[in-house]
Amino acid sequence: MPELPEVEVSRRGISRELAGRRISAIAVREPRLRWPVPAVVRSLAGRTVHSVARRAKYLLLDCGDGHLILHLGMSGSLRVLPADTAAGKHDHFDLVFGDRMLRLRDPRRFGAVLWSPADAPPHPLLNRLGIEPLSRALNGPRMYALTRARRAAVKVFLMDSRHIVGIGNIYASESLFRARINPRLAASRLTPERCARLVRAVKDTLQAAIRAGGSSLRDFVGSDGAYGCFQHRSLVYGREGKPCRRCGASVRRILQGQRSTYYCPACQR
Repeated sequence: MPELPEVEVSRRGISRELAGRRISAIAVREPRLRWPVPAVVRSLAGRTVHSVARRAKYLLLDCGDGHLILHLGMSGSLRVLPADTAAGKHDHFDLVFGDRMLRLRDPRRFGAVLWSPADAPPHPLLNRLGIEPLSRALNGPRMYALTRARRAAVKVFLMDSRHIVGIGNIYASESLFRARINPRLAASRLTPERCARLVRAVKDTLQAAIRAGGSSLRDFVGSDGAYGCFQHRSLVYGREGKPCRRCGASVRRILQGQRSTYYCPACQR
């Protein structure tokens, strides 16, 4: 599933191409995505995309009188292509800007194309999201406050978007390795020093993933069609049975919340 780094990579690529351009046409080939594409989306022609922002794993295209909300779901990707590019089987939505267009490809149809009017309350999908991990709002003291009374394992806590957004499975494992914290440790047992270390590790991991173009495990590509390569540089993720890059001990894999967690039993205590 595309997580914060992949969505941020998409945002940067889209923003360079589309910010300030006028929408000339819209094509909705398949309205049955995770949620039905609202009818108002078909009437956006004539509006200008002033900017492209990101909130958690959602992209927000500012059209002046509202925001077009895009979500990649489990297998989606956004490409900026020539407007006359033929559509494939899984190409469900086009936003056309004259000679260029933004195309959503989503084989599993778990993505979303939604509309949030400027004069309405925040969209329900955005209303209960936690802190942006790359923002200044997330620091050691804030992490310590968030983890008090949280009995869940710290790995599970990191992936809960009600607290901190966008840290997916790969990045949670990688961050905990960088911070030398056992993923099974209860979040409430983190000390202030460990919280500060974990915040630094989360930010470093996400920034490294963005620089690498994200992770392409299945369908994700950036807006230019390039695959992400962070998965080839992982320190523990996907390396079960291989030597730890730090100490040489064998990397282990366990299941937490039905997701694979990778860690070094020697480095992470």
